[in-house]
Amino acid sequence: MKKKTGKLQGDSIKEDCCALCRFSDDDPALFGEKVTLKEHKLSVHYFCLLTSCGVYQRGEENEGIFGFLVDDIKQEIRRSARLSCCVCKKKGACVGCNVRSCRKMVHFPCGRKQMFVSQFTGLFPSYCPDHSPAQSLCGGLDISLPQSCSICLDSIDPVLSFSVLKCPSCHTSWFHRDCVQRQAHSAGLFFFRCTLCNSKEHFQEEMLRMGIYIPERDASWELEANAFSELLEVYTRCDALSCLCEKGPTHSAKSGWFEVIRCRLCGSTGTHRRCSDLNVDTRDWACSECTQATDGKASLVASPQGVQRRSLLSKRHLSPICSPISCKRPSLPVQAGSPEELLQALLPQLCPLSVQVEVSGEEVLSAGLELVRRSEFDPTQVLSVRFTGEQQTAFPSSPQGDDSARQHFLKLLVQQIQDCVVFEGPDGAKNLALNSQALREDLYFDVGCLLALSLVHGGPPVGFFSPALYQCLFNHPAHRPLTVGHMTPNTPLTRRVGQIAEAESLDELREAMVASCDFLEMAGCNRPISSLEEREALVEDLVNFTMITRMQLPLQRFREGLQTLGVFDQVTEVYFSP
Repeated sequence: MKKKTGKLQGDSIKEDCCALCRFSDDDPALFGEKVTLKEHKLSVHYFCLLTSCGVYQRGEENEGIFGFLVDDIKQEIRRSARLSCCVCKKKGACVGCNVRSCRKMVHFPCGRKQMFVSQFTGLFPSYCPDHSPAQSLCGGLDISLPQSCSICLDSIDPVLSFSVLKCPSCHTSWFHRDCVQRQAHSAGLFFFRCTLCNSKEHFQEEMLRMGIYIPERDASWELEANAFSELLEVYTRCDALSCLCEKGPTHSAKSGWFEVIRCRLCGSTGTHRRCSDLNVDTRDWACSECTQATDGKASLVASPQGVQRRSLLSKRHLSPICSPISCKRPSLPVQAGSPEELLQALLPQLCPLSVQVEVSGEEVLSAGLELVRRSEFDPTQVLSVRFTGEQQTAFPSSPQGDDSARQHFLKLLVQQIQDCVVFEGPDGAKNLALNSQALREDLYFDVGCLLALSLVHGGPPVGFFSPALYQCLFNHPAHRPLTVGHMTPNTPLTRRVGQIAEAESLDELREAMVASCDFLEMAGCNRPISSLEEREALVEDLVNFTMITRMQLPLQRFREGLQTLGVFDQVTEVYFSP
């Protein structure tokens, strides 16, 4: 018997083959990372380890292969060498159906081909086609069946099966199993969601049930250093059929005939003015491909005196994304009324369980941040606040004392939030501030979550947002441009934009632009100005860049934090719905 086992091990064990399944495939999305231990001449797929019936993670994460000890892996190889795969009939089957009465054994890759479902959660059970979980379409739903995969957009047969899955929330997003597995591998736990309805929590639960592996890490595009560095580069190449510039198509002058101007529609095609027979002051130009695609009817830059310019706010309205701690719930009844009535509709979400919040002295914001950053944090639990230090004796241990402590905590919390680094501006008219450390620590999301938590748990109203912040958050009113008056007073950027807006002559305007050339370059507004009438459009572009474009990520994370307990959606429906 030992001799036979040795032979089987020797056959499998070309170093590039997995020692468990005997396949050399290296596709991390479908088989998990293939790890090779050269000192042991051993290679294994991560999914083969997770789904094997006889091996468990008994070590630390840095021991063996992700906690699977080498001796345990070798023992599993010896055990599975006696078992035949019911698909390929070869030895080494290590994945078995989790139903005790079922004796089907497969290699993990063979199981995928034979429609085995392996669940990457709990004890990592696997199920054969006869016992595997399945999806069904509710008969009462009045929807048309999709004809294409919502991920790859290729055609699909609209029949739920092992190969075709659907979103459990919207029921209109259908996709290939391999497509959604690759999406999960790329997006990771924090960004994996339905491509159509943005459902996250319910969607992830269903995908785990149907055998989709969701890696517990950040998205792949967030892990790659300088992954978006090319977005900081401006396209400066002349794509005319015959470039007339002596210095070549890659040369772009600061102004004049041989400055490269970009297509106003796609931004990825450029030309020198001379090479396309344009006027020396032309700024608005569209390439032939875009003109053909839009039948020449696409609007370029309209004059401020002509048709009203569309606000950047409406272009950059961000779809709400469910946060890791916001709960997906049925839509709440919407009634017009006071803020108190609005928040009363959210109270049924709170559960009788309580969560302890310990506050040292006046460090209320620190205690709140520590609360929402707990891995087990549940926003539906009632807050039980305990002050230590000088504040401790002010609130006796009684129901009335607990309520008073909570109200005092929420009052101080809102006060300290409006004075923290994520806001700037005078009292009662705060805008979001751009702070790199707050972005790294995800403070915008945490502060939004705390404000939502305070409102639902009976805290004071939030009355310090500026009109501009309301407009940026809720896109209301939708098509009203922001002005210099909406910017935070007495900041360097506000002063620069103000100098340009207050210029009374063309010379003053150009002088103000030269003084702020670095800011104009960063905003993409460093263009030649030939008349004072162009000042209004320039100022609007600078205001939109300052208030919206550069603040997209802080606004998005703050908005996602406010979605906790449904606060953002409820406010939007009641006050800002068209």
